Amino acid sequence: MESDLVRADMVEAIEFPHLANKYGVMGVPRTVFNETVHQEGAVPEPIFVARLLQAAGKMTAEEVEALFGKPAGGSR
Repeated sequence: MESDLVRADMVEAIEFPHLANKYGVMGVPRTVFNETVHQEGAVPEPIFVARLLQAAGKMTAEEVEALFGKPAGGSR
């Protein structure tokens, strides 16, 4: 699916340590949504979508946590 409303970038943390530090990369992959919500590690699609909805303001961190029984991606 393609959309002009979505943009994604991939950065090699070893080559760009300043970005790794800025976004608090501790493991890979680390996905950052709208500079506010993050997800560490590879996750199933429903969790990824829930984090995306959280970043868009359509779900709260508590709602995401309730769905999956895990702490929601933190805010930065």
